[in-house]
Amino acid sequence: MLTVWAILIDGFIYASWLFLVAAGLTVIYGVMRILNMAHGSLYALGAYAAASALGWYYAGGGSQLWMAFAILASCALLIGAISGLLIERGILRLMYGRDEILMLIVTFAILLILEDVMKLLWGTTPYFAWQPYAAMGRVEIDVLTVSGYDIMVLCLSAVIGLGLWFWLERTHTGKILRSIIHDREVSEAMGVNVRRMFTITFIIGATLGAVAGGITAPIISVVPGIGIEVIVLAFAVVVTGGLGSITGAAAGAIIVGLARATSIHTMPQFELFIIYAVMAGVLIFRPNGLFGQAIARKI
Repeated sequence: MLTVWAILIDGFIYASWLFLVAAGLTVIYGVMRILNMAHGSLYALGAYAAASALGWYYAGGGSQLWMAFAILASCALLIGAISGLLIERGILRLMYGRDEILMLIVTFAILLILEDVMKLLWGTTPYFAWQPYAAMGRVEIDVLTVSGYDIMVLCLSAVIGLGLWFWLERTHTGKILRSIIHDREVSEAMGVNVRRMFTITFIIGATLGAVAGGITAPIISVVPGIGIEVIVLAFAVVVTGGLGSITGAAAGAIIVGLARATSIHTMPQFELFIIYAVMAGVLIFRPNGLFGQAIARKI
C-alpha cells in the first residue's frame, strides 16, 4: 500500500509539471497548427530569468517568500510575453501559409539560436534558486512527506488548466479561436482578424512556457540544454493526449506521470523507456492521440 501511495503522489506531481510544460505547446498548435520546437527555449528563458532574479533578491538580503514568488512570476511573464511577441512578429508572421514541416524547421532553428543566446547571456555555470523550495517545507501525507512546493505546483497546474478551458469554452475570444481552429478561411471571411488572434495565441503559449520554466527553477539546477530535454517530454505528452487538445494534454500528462512513477518505484531501469513506450502504445491504437481529431484535407 505504501508503494501505491508513493506512485500516486509522485505520478500526479510529475504530471502537473508535465502539463505546465505542455500547455503552451498544445495551445499554439491547436490554433496556429505550428508545432513550436522553440517552446523548449522559452521554458529555459523563463527558468534563467527567474533563477537570476531570485539570486539577486536573496543575495541582497531578501527573505520574504511572497516577494520571491512575485519576482519569479513577474520575470517569467515578462520574458515570455516579450519573447513570444518578437518571435511571432519578427519571424513566424513572415511564414504563415507555408507547409507545417517548414514551420517545424523554422521553430527548431529558433530553438538552436536561443540556446546559444542564453549561453552568451548567462554562460555555462549552473544557476540555483532553491530558497523558495526550501522555505515551503514538507507536508505529511499518511507516512510519506511531500514538498510543499510540489503541492503548490500541482495546484497551480490545475488552476491554469481550468483557466485555459474556461478561456477557450466560455469567453468571446475563446469562441473566435475555436472558429479559427475549425475553419480559418471562413473565420477570416466573417471578419475575424486571424493574424491578430495568432499573435495573441502565440504570446499566451510562449508565456505559459516561460512560466513553467520559472516555476521549475527552484526545483532544478538551471543549466544549458534544459530546453531541449523539456521539448522532447512535452512533445511526448501532447502527442499522447492529442495535438491541440487541452484536455488531451492533461490526460497525456497524467498517463505519462503515473507510468513514470510506476516504473521508478517498481522497475527503475525502465524510467526513460516507459514514457516513449506509453506514447507508442497509444499511437498504435489512436494515431491522432487520445483526444486528437483527424483533420480533413481540403482539395
